[in-house]
Amino acid sequence: MNNLSIIVAIAKNNGIGKDNQLLYWLPNDLKRFKALTTGHTVIMGRKTFDSLPKGALPNRRNIVLSRQDGLVCAGAECFTSLEEALAHCNAEEEIFIMGGASVYKEALPLTHRLYITLVHDTGKQADAFFPEIDEKVWKETGREDHHTDEKHLYPYSFINYERR
Repeated sequence: MNNLSIIVAIAKNNGIGKDNQLLYWLPNDLKRFKALTTGHTVIMGRKTFDSLPKGALPNRRNIVLSRQDGLVCAGAECFTSLEEALAHCNAEEEIFIMGGASVYKEALPLTHRLYITLVHDTGKQADAFFPEIDEKVWKETGREDHHTDEKHLYPYSFINYERR
């Protein structure tokens, strides 16, 4: 599937979360996430869906993956596998995988594009991690570096990759 993308914020140690919460609060990362995913399909695991403060994300088709057959999530479609979910998606549209760790791991071999926010910090404890990005498989196609400011306590970079 050429239009499958992953979007994620990771620490330098590949940490992405702790206790089903994001490790970092970066307003510019949230704005970028919204700008990239609005109008598209987002696929997430059930725990990621449960962590959303207001439930299903507006102006996006929300798909939740869960092994629990018959699960109902308000404002979202539920499927028991990534394969099943993708079979119900338009192959022409860009589809975003937005977590959690097991969904990223399963989707990575199928993904064409990565939208990474790399937080230049390793100090936070994490219990969920993103797989290693293999430079032999992925080519960096864009990077924006950002310094700390009054709203961003850590320096970060927006990095885009495409499969080689």
